Amino acid sequence: MVTKKAKVYKKASPNGKLTTYLAKRDYYDHKEWQDNIDGVCVVDPDYLKNRKVFGLIVVAFRYGREDMDVMGVSFRKDFAVKQMQIYPPLEENQRPLTKLQAKLLNKLGENAVPFHYDLPTNTPDTVCIQPSEYDGGAPCGVDYQVTTYVSQNMDDKIHKRNSVSLSIRKLSYFEFGSDEQPRGEISKEFKFTSGAMKLECTLDKARYYSGESMNISVCVDNPTSKKAKRIKIQIIQLADICLYETVTYKSVVTELETEEGFPIEPNTSGFCQVYKLRPVLEVTKRRAGLALNGKVKYEDTMLAASTEDAGNVDKENLGVVVSYKVRIKMTLGFGSGDMLLEVPFKLCPARLKGRLAQPEAREGDDAEPEDYDLIMEEFKRAAVKGFEDEVSGGLTSMGI
Repeated sequence: MVTKKAKVYKKASPNGKLTTYLAKRDYYDHKEWQDNIDGVCVVDPDYLKNRKVFGLIVVAFRYGREDMDVMGVSFRKDFAVKQMQIYPPLEENQRPLTKLQAKLLNKLGENAVPFHYDLPTNTPDTVCIQPSEYDGGAPCGVDYQVTTYVSQNMDDKIHKRNSVSLSIRKLSYFEFGSDEQPRGEISKEFKFTSGAMKLECTLDKARYYSGESMNISVCVDNPTSKKAKRIKIQIIQLADICLYETVTYKSVVTELETEEGFPIEPNTSGFCQVYKLRPVLEVTKRRAGLALNGKVKYEDTMLAASTEDAGNVDKENLGVVVSYKVRIKMTLGFGSGDMLLEVPFKLCPARLKGRLAQPEAREGDDAEPEDYDLIMEEFKRAAVKGFEDEVSGGLTSMGI
């Protein structure tokens, strides 16, 4: 018998009559399969009387603050909405229990009820655009919210006092394939001199996990009479907001400027240097316009992943399209201008390990028996150092 510790997140309604438990806060689209949203809710039957418990999951894109809605134009678009009755349970909503659900039901008693959602397909990843310090309200972005509530009918108004809302994150996770190694090249000719200066950039991989160091190889051939003085390398994030009209946020994630090995004198060749840059959130977490997979004050927030298959889907249905590129700027001698080269690459969420990268085990699966030592934790995130005084709550731009 294998005993493992399993963290379970819980959140109760303001009146304490309804509590929802989830095993995860992050759910992944693995391309071949998707994580399911499996949870348990506990309700006081004396409080229900003749009412029911319903579940709701909403995928929504918010563009600007709610108070910006003008002339009947909504700045919020719902991509997907799923509703279901949780209690009393309906046969068509029954699914095999996960092993963790079974353990929870056994621990929580007869008032515990399981529920199951399929992660919505063909919907964008969770993204929020980091607001400036002067912006108020929820920032622009894509949110996933799971709500359980007590009501007479499914379509009745949801009241805060007897409902539980939990913001989750949906991320895309693809194992690396045989993508072509990114490479770019540019040449520049000058008046009154023969030949052309050539700048070449090669990346060691086409995809990088979040927080992984990048090896950026730069080569220069200079058969001209001009000289190159210094070089600046930037990792740039582009976030296209694709609702009603396209608005693009451009952010420098990290950069390096150096004169090491320079100047490159006239009529020289063979300059090659490998530069290391690491696209991470720490140095840019207060930068307005940066696209994040979550909200900046939480410890596991990271830079938004590159949007996959953006060319095959209507961009309006993606909400925010995120892309990355390496920009090389080489400054030349007086009067010669600059050389600018850009090479695109993809950024992915951090590598998953162990069972996180496999479908959730369910009762009846032919696998080694498992026993869970449950660790209950309130559904909120710990603040990053420097953000301790900020209110901690939900996971994404909904802030719930």
